Amino acid sequence: MNNSTMMHDQSIGSLLWKFSLPAIAGMLVNALYNVVDRIFVGRGVGSIAIAATTVAFPIMIILMAVSLLIGIGATALISIRLGEQKKEEAEKVAGNATVMLVVLPLCLAIIYLLFPEPILKIFGASAEVLPYARDFMQIIMLGAVFGSLGMGMNNFIRAQGDAKTAMYTQLLGASINIVLNYFFIFKLGMGIKGSALATVSGQFISALWVLGYFFSGRSLVKIRLKYFRLQLPVLLSIMSIGFAPFALQLANSVQQLIINKTLLAYGGDLALSAVGIMMSIITLLLMPIIGISQGAQPLIGFNYGARQYDRVKETLIKAVIGASGVSIAGYLVIQIWPTQIVGLFSRGDTVLTQMTVNAMKVYFAMIFIIGFQVICSNYLQAVGKGIQAAILSLSRQVLLFIPLLLILPHFWGIDGVWRTAPIADALSVLLTATFIYFEMKILTKTESSSPSPAPARILQKEY
Repeated sequence: MNNSTMMHDQSIGSLLWKFSLPAIAGMLVNALYNVVDRIFVGRGVGSIAIAATTVAFPIMIILMAVSLLIGIGATALISIRLGEQKKEEAEKVAGNATVMLVVLPLCLAIIYLLFPEPILKIFGASAEVLPYARDFMQIIMLGAVFGSLGMGMNNFIRAQGDAKTAMYTQLLGASINIVLNYFFIFKLGMGIKGSALATVSGQFISALWVLGYFFSGRSLVKIRLKYFRLQLPVLLSIMSIGFAPFALQLANSVQQLIINKTLLAYGGDLALSAVGIMMSIITLLLMPIIGISQGAQPLIGFNYGARQYDRVKETLIKAVIGASGVSIAGYLVIQIWPTQIVGLFSRGDTVLTQMTVNAMKVYFAMIFIIGFQVICSNYLQAVGKGIQAAILSLSRQVLLFIPLLLILPHFWGIDGVWRTAPIADALSVLLTATFIYFEMKILTKTESSSPSPAPARILQKEY
């Protein structure tokens, strides 16, 4: 079936399953980059190495933010342009985005490599953790461009409906990371440097795979050299849509920085190790939800561009149901088996295990409602409403979480850090529900006043 016709006519349930399942698998495997790093360094080096990766995590989030600014922004725009039957415009977006996926991380890497120790201290590295964090991040930054290209351009693949290839990209990189982590740490004794080298190796292979896909002629949207010449209107369109996930990740980085500083003051390096384990766990939970969101994004964007608003609303509802199911299941697993989960990261450190288990039960107390918030904020991004999406995405991290994080520890100490998350989760979901209620009213009004969409034209490639 032609891809354009499929997006118009095939049932939303089957399309959402078709697009989301590979995205979920790919995102889960992609999450293993950070999770595997912490498991291997925790068991192969010790809790101090987990603390080092916790310090490095907000810096790596900034790199991810740049990839999402360009990758997700371009993806939404490509989907909309394809829905509007403007293939050449979609290729112009892809070409400009590819250049920026090289330039921006390269600039960040240069800045970091010039001032590594001051930057790491800003992000919470103590004197004991600093050498480990420096060894880890130097290698990560040297490979920053590979990670950006692999992650950013993989979204282009998903935008044109080729979810399986997008999944294979993530499977390939993460598999290499897992194998090499074990080999470098346990066989070659490279310690935390081995974990970083394994991560960069996986990103390098993923980048080669994605570039090979586009330059081999297999893609619907081509990467053409003539579109490598940057055009300000195109870049502004990409960044306006991609600003929401970019701002969210920057907020995550600032949030993690404040958490690191607060925990270092109230609980020392052991508390940093505990929150590092918790961040790995929440990453594993969020990745399937983000996978569902990514599966829904091309359906929402394409049908919004094609003015099939009934299919837009159906996609949103079914995506919310699926994401809510995942978040509820994750909540139950965390509450029932916390000790067993933490044990994956700790090599018999009972003090670290007990601290992490106690913290998890509080920190994740409202995690079962997070699926709704993620899907609805990403819906606004998918239909090109970047500002509204940014407000919703930032509501938890900036408007709620960070102020609470700065206030509550003064009253409850380290427990105030753990109690921040469930309060922020509950309030952000209420705000999201308000936004999406009015958005659906606007969409319904637009639907009733719009003419019936024209049948889709063939866009040259069949799947």
